[in-house]
Amino acid sequence: MNDINTKQRLWTKEFITLMVSNLFLFLTLQMMLTTLPAYAKDAFMASPLQVSLITSLFAFSAIASRFISSKALEKGKLRLLLYVGLLISLAATIGYYWASGIAFLLFMRVLFGIGFGMTSTSFPTMAVDVIPIKRLGEGMGYFGLSTTLAMSIGPMIGLTLLQGGGFTPLVIITVIINILIFPLAYVLTSKVPKRVIDRPIPEQVIAEPKPKSSFNKRLILPSVLNFLMSITYGGLLSFMALFGAEAHLSNPQYFFLFNAIAIILVRPFSGRIYDRYGHKALVVPAAILMIAGLLMLTYASSTGTMLLSALCYGLGFGAMQPSIQTWMIQEVHPQQRGMANGMFFNSIDFGVAIGSILLGSIAKSTSYTVMYRYSAVALVLFILIYIVMQISGKSRLQIKTDSDKSGSSVTG
Repeated sequence: MNDINTKQRLWTKEFITLMVSNLFLFLTLQMMLTTLPAYAKDAFMASPLQVSLITSLFAFSAIASRFISSKALEKGKLRLLLYVGLLISLAATIGYYWASGIAFLLFMRVLFGIGFGMTSTSFPTMAVDVIPIKRLGEGMGYFGLSTTLAMSIGPMIGLTLLQGGGFTPLVIITVIINILIFPLAYVLTSKVPKRVIDRPIPEQVIAEPKPKSSFNKRLILPSVLNFLMSITYGGLLSFMALFGAEAHLSNPQYFFLFNAIAIILVRPFSGRIYDRYGHKALVVPAAILMIAGLLMLTYASSTGTMLLSALCYGLGFGAMQPSIQTWMIQEVHPQQRGMANGMFFNSIDFGVAIGSILLGSIAKSTSYTVMYRYSAVALVLFILIYIVMQISGKSRLQIKTDSDKSGSSVTG
């Protein structure tokens, strides 16, 4: 068997390099995600619709890019996809500086979405190949920390640069971070062997021949669940500052810091639980924790309560997200892992985009407090769908088992 499969050491040079590369990639996203809307409004007098397009056009172009990327990964084009994606992302980031109007800036966002979609699909697909199969849940949990860290410090770095030095230093630093990914990617593509096709996979997958289609119906359920979970996170990303002002809470940005702390604390434990018991032991308790965090937030009258709600939500989110990603990866044929990662990130982006629009409409007619209570309904629906599908799956298995026993007795 290939050495990469038998080796149980998780913290290899390749894995650490992948985490750093992914951290830099998501930093380039998060540093601009929170600053470009403010820059566009000040520099180009952008309307609320144009400001919303800065986020939504990026999200939808990244989603479209990942559909194409997954097919390229199935054909073994990972290295080509990685470098093309990095080049497109770099070109778009440089293009922000030369944008003389809102139309050109929006075009650069579409371009960045395409490049980011390619690269953000490549790195986790490479991670699956360097993580020992028996530690996949734990490894993907740690790998996801690079994304979480970027989501925590990226907005703070971006806003600090924009407020302290203006847009030009922000673009320069973002470009430098983007360039730093290239030597890391070269190290990875020169050392990590070609994707492992014969690694152990679940019995229901290994019994199947090589897939003819680039779509796998087993991914529908986890994708829907990931979408519902991301709706709530989209509401937090978009409206936390406005909620803080409404509720008279100081420093609402600390919600994300304590959310990240909780995620970091729970990842090692949740990954090991997943490797031992699977997603059934994690997703429902995690959803309940997230519901509790959201409801606690709506009753927060002090910073302490707000931070406690962040810890509660973060514990659930930190256990949930890598569990769903690992679940999706394990449900498919090895050649479809790129497609699984693409669907994972697409369901997140789609959930965040829809959540921002839907919850924003609710807040406009009610309040941000009521909005967050409504957002918890998405997680209640999450739990109901998961339980119903698990029960129906067991029922189908039982019917098949009874049928097989009946057939055996008749034959006997």
